[in-house]
This record gives sequence, structure tokens and C-alpha cells, in this order.
Amino acid sequence: MIRYALKCDQNHGFESWFQNADAFDALKAAGHVACPDCGSTNVEKTLMAPKVRPARSAAVKPEVPKTPPAPAPSAPSPHVAPPPEVQAEIEAEIAKLRAKVEAESDYVGEDFAQEARAMHLGEAPERAIYGETKLEDAKELIEDGVPVMPLPFTPTRKVN
Repeated sequence: MIRYALKCDQNHGFESWFQNADAFDALKAAGHVACPDCGSTNVEKTLMAPKVRPARSAAVKPEVPKTPPAPAPSAPSPHVAPPPEVQAEIEAEIAKLRAKVEAESDYVGEDFAQEARAMHLGEAPERAIYGETKLEDAKELIEDGVPVMPLPFTPTRKVN
């Protein structure tokens, strides 16, 4: 996955994730890359400094869908913090998601990549799992077609 800083012809800046550079080019050529502020499809890449994180807190973004949804013109710019009431709503939804994941999934800790791969290959029974893995391992899972996605929170049960 690659994240690009983008800018439309109306000078609105935003960021978006793509499976790779070719995916960006293909989506842009098809008119599927649009500014969330004004909806313009005249979008270009801009300079961006890479963001480096420790492997334990790194997350993998899901693959770009084949037919991306139409951009929401009223979506807030990612560079502006949401109002406090919106932030509180987001935090409440994340808390609900965490409770659901922890109640309905098995925590496998740092064995996440091995467990996910074993299930994908039919070597282990399929079940809902969550855990932690290195960014490189998560990328390999995605490249091998193993369905994984990042969670917007750090698991409460950490492996020491």
C-alpha cells in the first residue's frame, strides 16, 4: 500500500491510499480519484514526507476496491480536526467496534500473521481473529490474497 498527498486544480489538499503506483494511475485515468472538498477529478500528486512508525503500531490498509465509491463532497478535509461532538461520536463508534471485536474474535497476539496464513491455506479452522504483526508480514499477507485489515485501535491484551 502507498499513501499519496494529492491536490486538485482548486488547490484543495488531501491524502489517499492506493494499492501501488500503477493503481493510482489507473484510477486517475478512469476518473475515480476525486477531491473530497469539491469533487474535481483534476488531481495531481504533491510532495510528501514518509511517515515512519514502529512495526508494532503499524497498520495495513485494505486494498482499493475495484469500483471506488463516489467522493463525498461534504467530507471534511483530513487536515482539519473534526468538531468535538464529531470526535466524541467517532471515539464512541471505535469503542463499540473494539468491544465487538474483543467479544467475537480470538486474540492471537504476535502470532497473527501465522494464524491468518494457516486459516487461508486450510491448515487451521477458520475463525475471527485479531492480533499484531510486523508491517512486512502484513504486506506479504495482502500480496498472497489473505483477507486482513487494520483495526483503528491497539488491542488491550498485549503480549509482553
